[in-house]
Amino acid sequence: MIYEFEGRVPRISPKAFVHESAVIIGDVTISDGVFVAPNATIRGDYGTIFIGENSAVEDNVVIHARPGEVTRIGSWVTIGHGSIIHTATVDDYAVIGMGSIITDYSHVGTWAVTAEGSVVKIRQVVDPETIVAGVPAQPKSKVNEDYKKQWIEFKKIYVSFTERYKKNLRRID
Repeated sequence: MIYEFEGRVPRISPKAFVHESAVIIGDVTISDGVFVAPNATIRGDYGTIFIGENSAVEDNVVIHARPGEVTRIGSWVTIGHGSIIHTATVDDYAVIGMGSIITDYSHVGTWAVTAEGSVVKIRQVVDPETIVAGVPAQPKSKVNEDYKKQWIEFKKIYVSFTERYKKNLRRID
């Protein structure tokens, strides 16, 4: 479901896929190759949301921003099921583990990873190529080249879903 709100109109690339049960409201930009799964909510009602190319917003993700502020998701980002991102920046290739919370004015660096259920607190910076876990999230290790190769393949699956879902997803009820 895609909604204009008080003149704020979503901009969704025709090369993206947004599931019909996802809710997109207001000042939201969804770039080429982005996959938005069922029940995701991306709400730019009084803030601005930008999602870069080839990113995956999995089921039940919530993305929002404070009034007049921006939540920026880079390219090739994977946002795991049930995560929340609020007025934050997530750089290219980052992986946000399922159920993670990335909160106000925090910054997750390029190729950084939040383990499942992690909380990146207000103004916290997760350095590039760093894996964090816990509440609050703490550094655990560095991302190595094998990890990157594995995750590139996972990320390509979601990029392929953008076209596969458009062509092959059919309601049967």
